[in-house]
Amino acid sequence: MADIAETLVAPERHSTTGALASLSLAMLISSLSTSIANVALPTLSLAFAASFPAVQWVVLAYLLAITALIVSVGRLGDLVGRRLLLIAGLALFSAASLAAALAPSLALLIAARAMQGLGAAVMMALAIAFVGETVPKERTGSAMGLLGTMSAIGTALGPSLGGVLIAAFGWRSIFLVSAALGGVAMLAAWRFLPGDSKREARGAARFDTLGTLLLAATLAAYALAMTTGRGHFGGLNVALLGAAIIGAALFVAAEAKVASPLVKLALLRDRVLAPSLAMNALVSTVMMATLVVGPFFLSRALGLSEAATGAALSIGPVVSAFCGVIAGRAVDRLGAAAMVIAGLALMVAGCAALAALPGLFGVAGYAAAIVLLTPGYQLFQAANNTAVMADVDKSERGVVSGMLSLSRNLGLVTGTAVMGAVFAFAVGTKDIAAAAPAAVAGGMGFTFAVAAGLVLVAVAIAVVGDWRRRQSA
Repeated sequence: MADIAETLVAPERHSTTGALASLSLAMLISSLSTSIANVALPTLSLAFAASFPAVQWVVLAYLLAITALIVSVGRLGDLVGRRLLLIAGLALFSAASLAAALAPSLALLIAARAMQGLGAAVMMALAIAFVGETVPKERTGSAMGLLGTMSAIGTALGPSLGGVLIAAFGWRSIFLVSAALGGVAMLAAWRFLPGDSKREARGAARFDTLGTLLLAATLAAYALAMTTGRGHFGGLNVALLGAAIIGAALFVAAEAKVASPLVKLALLRDRVLAPSLAMNALVSTVMMATLVVGPFFLSRALGLSEAATGAALSIGPVVSAFCGVIAGRAVDRLGAAAMVIAGLALMVAGCAALAALPGLFGVAGYAAAIVLLTPGYQLFQAANNTAVMADVDKSERGVVSGMLSLSRNLGLVTGTAVMGAVFAFAVGTKDIAAAAPAAVAGGMGFTFAVAAGLVLVAVAIAVVGDWRRRQSA
């Protein structure tokens, strides 16, 4: 990992290389801990004699903690010091991973996973925020690309590594590995990350507790509204969504009155940040469709075995791992604004290809479309993150980084519900597992035609935003 980082930073500062390597490891293990737990759910159901909906909370608790708290921990890092908080987050993640490995009951395992998610929220929010302090500005894109690559590697590695560990040593081993990796990342951060300024260390008294509680409750309600019911939107979902809307209104009202708000409302009107958050959420919603719809199409419409379906689904993360750094370098050389539009254009082409090619050419068509879509996503992510973080005031890097990560998570959560509903509507039945292969193939085409439309909305946002910036320059 350090060898990769060497190509991105000034060679005269070995500590800069070490800092970027430690941030990359933090991103790797936070994404790894999401996907590695998914593969353990059937084993956990047997181990604790629990229903599948019950053991799903092992994954959901982790994701809810990240979604609900990522903005708050980013702001806390701005106030108390990002190095201090990142090290504390890594320590919490490691301790929670160990607690999960030793958990004697499902309830305690879920609680440990929630604490692990809190640690991961710190890691995700502050890793991006630290780029501005560890990498020269002209190489920000390359660093963002590297972090995106590490996240993709973690996502791709999780299922295969988890399967091997569970088969050889049992389910507890996956959490022991997370604890060990977290400890290594903590030591690397302690050794290589630059120290916090005195200004940062004095700000803890200004932390917005009320705003934190309101935002966490709002985001948790929204995430639960989108995930509860396993694709069936009923009365509980409506109630949770209503609670989220009320919570959002209360949060805005509270932030307008607080002297030191968690999120300055002016940030939401920023000409760069506001469009970037909207585009990030739209793009993440679309990318989630590949994970929601892809398995059904490959297994039901094409009749692939579980192993073959898993291999086909791994194409996207593998391509991401290879093209992330290249995308980052393109951003550095050609500019973030142009690469945002270029990445989105590639994604439109990829979605259109997913709507048409798999039905015509089967697995080969699916693979070709994914190979087109994924580099576009990586290019967009590197460019969008670079555009947002390039000129952010140092005192707000943590909260802005948290908002970027939050918009991505909300897109993923929304994509699970919305794109799943679009697919079910197009197939013509809620019981997709029993649908005819032709109906599933038709649903695939319709869903990604809708996805292409969503990305076109993001293109329009990017073009208008770029035009406005040129007009004001």
